[in-house]
Amino acid sequence: MATKRDYYDILGITRNATPEEIKKAYRKLAFEYHPDRNKNDGAEQTFKEINEAFEVLRDTDKRAAYDMFGHAAPGQGFGRGFEGFEFGGFGDIFDAFFGGGTGRGRRTGAQKGGDLHYSVSISFEEAVFGCEKELEIVRTERCSACHGSRSEPGTRPDTCSTCNGAGEVRRSQRSVFGQFINVAPCPHCNGEGIVINTPCRNCKGQGKQRMTRKILLKVPAGVDDGNQIRLSGEGDCGRNGGNPGNLLVTLSVRKHPQFERVGNDIVYELPVNFAQAALGDEIQIPGLEGDIPFRVPAGCQSGRVFRLKEKGVPNLRGYGRGDQLIRVHVVTPQALDAKQKKLFRDLAKMLGPASLPREEKSFFDKVKDTFGASN
Repeated sequence: MATKRDYYDILGITRNATPEEIKKAYRKLAFEYHPDRNKNDGAEQTFKEINEAFEVLRDTDKRAAYDMFGHAAPGQGFGRGFEGFEFGGFGDIFDAFFGGGTGRGRRTGAQKGGDLHYSVSISFEEAVFGCEKELEIVRTERCSACHGSRSEPGTRPDTCSTCNGAGEVRRSQRSVFGQFINVAPCPHCNGEGIVINTPCRNCKGQGKQRMTRKILLKVPAGVDDGNQIRLSGEGDCGRNGGNPGNLLVTLSVRKHPQFERVGNDIVYELPVNFAQAALGDEIQIPGLEGDIPFRVPAGCQSGRVFRLKEKGVPNLRGYGRGDQLIRVHVVTPQALDAKQKKLFRDLAKMLGPASLPREEKSFFDKVKDTFGASN
């Protein structure tokens, strides 16, 4: 007599496998060796072994006994064969593991409602400091007359006479492999177990109706373009008493005419003329909360970046702010009159040939210092 194979070896799992790993291994092997799909010699016997191993290892008590005594475990019925094992054919493997139930009680239960998706456009400032927006949405809600029961008020649904309220019909069939139970949703009640004989006139038996509602959306400070806000329970109503879905609002932030956002920092491009760059100047520059006094240092070179701490975008998590970066651009005049040209020629003679300013750090090191630590 051939020695029975170890159940763990049959499923290809370790002895400390979790219940989920056991189920996953069984699902894969049952799919591969099911007689309806695999016609190779030996597939039938392998399929029997797979089911026998799964029946033991998925049960906590049986598994504990098997781990202690092996195939000689008392009172567990190990090795009793495949005859009489109820399984609903190839299709029922998918029903059991992909949402169709386990062969009993398929009656449709509570189902969560669908999510709603909306998009809202906000200004740059509203994204930075937060705001409130009133949304007008259209969603399904429980019928105000039947409250979702689908039956006319004062009436009740009847139990399905075909499945006696089970929501499923079962048919047994014998084959050379043993007895198979075919389980399918009841065709008369569509798997619900009840029949609506007097539909609600208000919702025509749907149990829900479309309504227009106004919702207050609170946008927190620091959001960015593409961020999504979820309002729990503000979506479509559920079915059979299920919870409503959610309202998902995607934010579209309009660009600012003067600022560019980089993470929580904002960048302002500051144009200055030759005189301001050479001699320095005290000017006012725009900031998120109004004008800010700023000093252009004498000898300032084009491309130089200055940082104003804590003048950027508030952190969305509620602590700290980014910085405001000021990038200087020395603007070369393009239209000079005769007098201006003469002044520049005289100045050029006095200054002599131009040379690059001496820098302790390379250009790329300065860019790394400026933008690499901006957040």
